[in-house]
Amino acid sequence: MKAVEIIRSIEAEQLKQDLPDIAIGDTVRVGVRIQEGGKERVQPYEGTIIAMRNGGINKTVTVRRIFQGVGVERVFLVHSPRVAKIDILRRGQTRRAKLYYLRDRVGKATRLKERFK
Repeated sequence: MKAVEIIRSIEAEQLKQDLPDIAIGDTVRVGVRIQEGGKERVQPYEGTIIAMRNGGINKTVTVRRIFQGVGVERVFLVHSPRVAKIDILRRGQTRRAKLYYLRDRVGKATRLKERFK
């Protein structure tokens, strides 16, 4: 067995199976595990997915939200044990793969059309 095959088999065991079908433009609530002292809790982070990268174990999503008038972006490793769950709140209709143009927009201009099945 080659080294590449061994690495792929180990990575395959670490992949999460219960992930929803997320896409660019979706408004999601990501449950992030946070350790405070000896306790652990799940803190929700809600925002719009503006970018997705890579595939497999290294898959990341960039979630953007406005907090107290300032845009905040966080990059989440989807298969990380720190990410407890991902809930889709709203499906957004987009025509491009990266929504970096939303960084320059303010207020209602940041809204996206909703996508229906």
